[in-house]
Amino acid sequence: MLNEREIANVKKRLRRTGGQINGIEKMIDEGRYCVDVLQQIMAARAALNQVALIMIESHTKSCVVNAIKENRTDEAVDELMGVLSKFTK
Repeated sequence: MLNEREIANVKKRLRRTGGQINGIEKMIDEGRYCVDVLQQIMAARAALNQVALIMIESHTKSCVVNAIKENRTDEAVDELMGVLSKFTK
């Protein structure tokens, strides 16, 4: 579970990423150079990856730890590994 500080951080990052996406759309409408657009797409993806890492860290520190304490280690680890596997693709 995200704490209040993490929620604020994630929301700020998502707003910034939303602005990047809007900027990319504007660049396309303006017929900007493809490489410039691609660089902005990569920056937006990197920003979303950072949000995902914050979520993964929070999940690990809270939900996974609680599951381990409740003797649900295999289930929690399997779930986490599934998410990480998809995240790294």
